[in-house]
Amino acid sequence: MKKFSIVFGLFLMLFFPEIAAAQCAMCRAVLESEDNVAVAEGINNGIVYLMAIPYVLVAGLFFFVYRKMKK
Repeated sequence: MKKFSIVFGLFLMLFFPEIAAAQCAMCRAVLESEDNVAVAEGINNGIVYLMAIPYVLVAGLFFFVYRKMKK
């Protein structure tokens, strides 16, 4: 059950980035002063992808190491 919840959480973060949309304080200040919503959404998506990729790579590495150690 624990494995399912981890996989489900990763699925949500990867395929629904609007759930995890976040901004740093400086990006938020710059984007709130502009009227272009599309630029703000692009910045949000970029931040989410930059944040998620290292975690996915490290998780994949640990998964393969776990499989090798289990054999």
